[in-house]
Formats: sequence, C-alpha cells, structure tokens
Amino acid sequence: MNSNDDSASAAGLDPSNLPQHVAIIMDGNGRWAKQRLLNRIRGHEKGAETVRAIVRTSREIGISVLTLYAFSTENWQRPKSEVAALMILLKKFLESELSELIENNIRLQAIGQIDRLPRDVLQILHHTMDCTQDKDGMILNLALSYGGRSEITDMVKAIGQKLQTGQLGLDDVTNDLVSQHLYTHDLPDPDLLIRTSGEMRISNFLLWQIAYAELSITKTLWPDFNRDEYLRILKDYQTRDRRYGTIGA
Repeated sequence: MNSNDDSASAAGLDPSNLPQHVAIIMDGNGRWAKQRLLNRIRGHEKGAETVRAIVRTSREIGISVLTLYAFSTENWQRPKSEVAALMILLKKFLESELSELIENNIRLQAIGQIDRLPRDVLQILHHTMDCTQDKDGMILNLALSYGGRSEITDMVKAIGQKLQTGQLGLDDVTNDLVSQHLYTHDLPDPDLLIRTSGEMRISNFLLWQIAYAELSITKTLWPDFNRDEYLRILKDYQTRDRRYGTIGA
C-alpha cells in the first residue's frame, strides 16, 4: 500500500472504495457569523480555515479531485462590500496556500467565468495554477464565478458553432461530446456531492456532472465542518450501492 492507502486505512476507510472526485457546496458562513453576532466576513474567514483542513485531509487519504464551490455567478449580486471582502480573502488564500500546494503535490485548477474576477485576483490565481501545473498528487478545483446553467449555455454555444460551421453533424452530438465541452472536460464526474448547512438544494452547481453522484447533506455550517465529520461522510459513502439506474448485483 502507498502512504495514501495507509492514511485511508488508519482513518477506517477502504482505500479501494474511495470517491475519485468529491464536490462540496460550502454553505453556512454567514449564518455561522450571525449566530455569534459577528460580521459575515468573519464567517468567511473561518470558512477558509475549514477549506485548508478539508484539502489536507483529502490529499492525505487519497482523493484524486476535490471541487469546492467557492463563489457562484449569483454571488456577484451580494452587497459590493461583501463581494470586495470575499475577493480580498480569495487573494490572501491563494497567496498563503501556494507553498503548501506545492509541498503536498496538489495542482490548482479553476472553473467558471473567471475573467469576471478582479484583475489582481485573476493574476494570483493564474500564478498559482502555473506554479502547480505539474503536480499530480491531487487536483484542487475551485468553482469561481461559477454557475451550472451558464456552463451549459456556454457548452451549447460551443457545440452549436461547430454544427453551424460543419465541424460536427447532429449524429456527433453525444453525452461524451457534451462533457468534452463543459468547464470540467478534463475531470471525472463527481462521485460524491456534500452540502453543508442543511439546505436541500443544488444551487446551480455542476448540474450535468452530478447526474449519478451520491448526495450527503449535513446540517453542520461550513466553518464548523471538520475532518471527523468528513471521514464519517466518506465511510457512509462506502456503504452505498451505486447502481447508475440498473438493479444492481
């Protein structure tokens, strides 16, 4: 066994039955702060600490891809002061985590309409991705300025243009072709989708890709989400019978 297998086994997990791709809707920062009579930004800061812990745990036990819903297309509609603070926090996170990403052999990727990000944030994002592009231990995929419907719309436009120019015919349009034109074209679909804070909705996240993902909803607010609960969810995942629409064995 490799070191990841050892770590997974030590955590009570079956290394051969781990989700290859875990996606997380990180929800509850604002409510966490409100419960403590704190500014919402303090909740986001505490949430960034949780991100660090979950990334470390994922790498340690051998998760191949971790996608975090960090900022949605709808989040641009929040108060300008909060959006500005979130962008500053994102920039600080990218700057502070670069050395750890490199040390732990983690490649950073981003999906979404990232060109909408402020120039200084986009610059450090590209710098971090460039500095980690050769890392192959795990992919940390940040969904930034991301929306599932926007992604599907962009996919339809891209395929439609190829149909219009004759590069593709109607018979060429398959599920695989659609997947190849999504932001996640180089990633496997998520096996497990986790949502914190107890909200029972998908929130426009990876609408095509989670067709057969296992879902786990926890009432824990994201800043309180920790390694132990993450491992419990992964253990529960390993008890599930994934049938993909069939009747199973």
